[in-house]
Amino acid sequence: MPTFLRTHLTALRMLLVMTVILGIAYPLLVTGISQLAFPDRADGSIVKADGKEIGSGLLAQGFDLPKQNPDDPDEQAQPDPKWFQPRPSAGGHDPKSSGASNLGPNSEELLKAVEERRAAVAAFDGVDPASVPPDALTASGSGLDPQISVAYAKQQVQRVAKARGVPAEQLDRLVEKYTDGRSLGFLGQPGVNVLLLNRAVAGLK
Repeated sequence: MPTFLRTHLTALRMLLVMTVILGIAYPLLVTGISQLAFPDRADGSIVKADGKEIGSGLLAQGFDLPKQNPDDPDEQAQPDPKWFQPRPSAGGHDPKSSGASNLGPNSEELLKAVEERRAAVAAFDGVDPASVPPDALTASGSGLDPQISVAYAKQQVQRVAKARGVPAEQLDRLVEKYTDGRSLGFLGQPGVNVLLLNRAVAGLK
């Protein structure tokens, strides 16, 4: 058999072997381990309420009022005061277009957007613009960060309590309940999962 043919057959066998190992066996092994060790996360951390899927605990979503003109693509969604609001999203909380704004710290456009958000959030929550937390002003790298800071969650308590006619103390307890600590006890900052918090808010009597 010619040398070049033997070389090609060897390469073909290696391709088939590696395809089976890396393309079939390894993914099945990792999937099996994840299903055994972390079944909830492996399935997308789906959150349910009354037996219905309402989202993923790993992805932020908007909690907005119904649009006045659903067929108008230019109509801007307005936040619903009855719900805790997530961080801003450069992609409108659309998981199909996740990503950052790609605007740098020296961008005048970014500065303008931050100041506009500061004024809007302060008016919406009824607080001093200077007290609005940073995560209420800037989008996360993915635009789908499911958590907000404890400060931002607590800032929204009075507005949600007023809109729903429930005691603010009741919402404060829910914020504390759904506050996650630092990863491994020392990485990052404590955060509040907005979807889980709002699911609990929806169950208030």
